[in-house]
Amino acid sequence: MKIVVCIKQVPDTKGGVKFNPDGTLDRGAMLTIMNPDDKAGLEAALRLKDQYGAEVTVLTMGLPKAEEVLREAIAMGADKGILVTDRVLGGADTWATSTTIAGALRNIDYDLIITGRQAIDGDTAQVGPQISEHLDIPVISYAQDIKIDGDYVIVQRQYEDRYHELKAKMPCLVTALSELNEPRYMTPGGIFDAFDKEITVWGRNDLKDVDDSNLGLKGSPTKIAKASDKVRKGAGEKVSLDPDEAVKYLVGKLEEKHVI
Repeated sequence: MKIVVCIKQVPDTKGGVKFNPDGTLDRGAMLTIMNPDDKAGLEAALRLKDQYGAEVTVLTMGLPKAEEVLREAIAMGADKGILVTDRVLGGADTWATSTTIAGALRNIDYDLIITGRQAIDGDTAQVGPQISEHLDIPVISYAQDIKIDGDYVIVQRQYEDRYHELKAKMPCLVTALSELNEPRYMTPGGIFDAFDKEITVWGRNDLKDVDDSNLGLKGSPTKIAKASDKVRKGAGEKVSLDPDEAVKYLVGKLEEKHVI
């Protein structure tokens, strides 16, 4: 079985975020981590590898420094790493990103594709399902458990206070929740192996069945109107009331907001 895990290098928000003049994130100037949902998806793939002997390939789109997150994944146990990077891909929204990743995936044999539910720098949860649409394969999102049964993948899909159990024939794409599992740590031997392995690097010319009009900032239908690293809060409403009136006022506001 061949599994491809799509991972993303995202800003470590504890270190602050920086923006370019066009409103896009200045990814080259920030501390970065592996996206948490993606790391859970990687751990799920590695557990399937442990159980079934699957081959796990990790793929990311980003700046050249995104090679770091691929080597981290290999140090955890992945077999191969592919970096998709090119200046023309910069500034991509979810549509352009999913188009790019799907174009790269058309070069790879796979039975199962795993992505994170969403990235902490966007929180759209769109890229995984969009990739499946581009590739015309089934998708099961919000996975809290993944199992394999022959040519089928069986997934527990989180749904409010319960879950749905869904079964789909592979090839299939699954989006993983960070609650899916507890990702393993890198091993010392894995770290040495990760830096000995060669990372495959692809650019625009390596993407299959992709039109330039759907790539990068120019190919992104979503535009950023305004970006800020801090959300300003209003001054709020100030009132001066005696205790009895204050209680009535607060209860009235809570009822108005349907809190009580």
